[in-house]
Amino acid sequence: MELIAYFWEQEDAEAVADRLSGEVRRGRFHGEDDDEDHPWIVVLRDADPDALEQLLTEYDGWLETSTVETPGAPAAPPPLPSEPKRFKR
Repeated sequence: MELIAYFWEQEDAEAVADRLSGEVRRGRFHGEDDDEDHPWIVVLRDADPDALEQLLTEYDGWLETSTVETPGAPAAPPPLPSEPKRFKR
């Protein structure tokens, strides 16, 4: 499983990446134009969850799991309603 850890400081991201064999990248939030407001991300594969949790607390980071879909398996659409919804009586 691939995990993505976010950090505001580059030094923090690099320290965590060195300790857990991760890859440092520059993250982007949707709608952000200024590069200084973007967090640093560390992409981790097969990281120890306990060590990662401790490092996130130490370096003030947060975690997001990657949502990678399996190729060739399209997502099923949500079910359609069977009748109209009424908002008022």
